[in-house]
Amino acid sequence: MPLEEHREQVPVLKFPRQTIVSLLVFAVVWEILSHLSPYLGIPPFAIPSLLRIAKSMTTITPIDVAVTLARVIAALIASFAFGLALAMVMYNSRMLDEYLHPMIRILMAVPVVSWILFAVLWFPGVEFRIGFVLVVVCGPVFLVDTLDAMRNVPRDLRQMMRSFRPTTWQFFIKLMLPAIVPTIFTSWKVNISLAIRVVTIAELVGAVTGIGHQLSVAQELFSVSDVFAWTVVLVALLFLLEAGVARVEHRLLRWRA
Repeated sequence: MPLEEHREQVPVLKFPRQTIVSLLVFAVVWEILSHLSPYLGIPPFAIPSLLRIAKSMTTITPIDVAVTLARVIAALIASFAFGLALAMVMYNSRMLDEYLHPMIRILMAVPVVSWILFAVLWFPGVEFRIGFVLVVVCGPVFLVDTLDAMRNVPRDLRQMMRSFRPTTWQFFIKLMLPAIVPTIFTSWKVNISLAIRVVTIAELVGAVTGIGHQLSVAQELFSVSDVFAWTVVLVALLFLLEAGVARVEHRLLRWRA
């Protein structure tokens, strides 16, 4: 395949015509409802006009966006490192896997709100609380996805690799990690969306910076336009992070194109 054609297929952030049309229709319907809200018995502040939302967008503070983004990225990196390392250990030890796997499933079943309450009761620092909640929610997802991917590597490949008598490190570096790269990227995409939602809720409790804190302030002021504006920022961050992961995925997995 020519290089030019190959580049055209990069799955970077794209906006198909259908997406643009859907957004325009939503915007038109929203604007109509904002003007009809007094006749429908709905308070005017409940459905702000697009102009009010646009004014709220101009009040977005970059520092809060940067703080939330930094928290998400740092927590995802820590969660991935924790999940990958523990998955490697559990793959090598069947006994450890049998004891830890039920606990991992229990951790994944605990609601996010419960983890937030635990963090508030256990830890004094706000940043550590938020980081703890993000890691304890996203880490098990990385762990389970990675471990399942390792087990799905064809047995023939594993036996062939072991015939060369590799060390444990060589076995994972030369065979396992390259084989599970597609699953790792899928897990990253899932966890990005999860982390964006979790960090917003975690920042609502005790944080004085970040998008979650600003949403809490907007809620106290009954400012729906501010809530809408900060929500748009969250969605934009999600698309930005997913686009970055998609570009790295395309570069590392060119053989799939």
